[in-house]
Amino acid sequence: MHINSNIVLLGRTILLVPYGKHHVKKYHTWMENEEIQELTASLPLSIDKEYEMQQTWLNDKDKCTFIILSKELFDRTHDEIESMIGDVNLFLNDPDDVHCGEIEIMIAEVSARHKGYGIETLYTFIRYAIETLKITRFIVKIGLKNLPSIALFTTKFNFLTVTKKMN
Repeated sequence: MHINSNIVLLGRTILLVPYGKHHVKKYHTWMENEEIQELTASLPLSIDKEYEMQQTWLNDKDKCTFIILSKELFDRTHDEIESMIGDVNLFLNDPDDVHCGEIEIMIAEVSARHKGYGIETLYTFIRYAIETLKITRFIVKIGLKNLPSIALFTTKFNFLTVTKKMN
């Protein structure tokens, strides 16, 4: 999404930066991990397809993607790639409801999990989506086995379970 292509969102412990070409190699490495594939319901892509996807997401007006950086690591190293810990996305999938967004988050770095990065990322990102993108309703789709993600959205953000589907 071009609207966020030059924006950095600052949190206390995280930075959200637009997903750029220079992030693709590390992102691709994450997505080769079988656990991440299962938790995110993703299929592995070739590195060339990953670069294509990054460009598509940059140019698509219905997708907003940020890479999550550890602010502590970035302040120490000034290296975005080394500071990457995950990503957060918003998809505007319903042309009849432009104020509804599907939100996704992934804390890919195992060492960064269960440290509050996901909570702060979602607070920061949801606020941006409300104030800038005018989103008023959020949905998430989470695999039934992804218990940490279910807990994050239901206990910390009061999301309600509307339907459960087996794939």
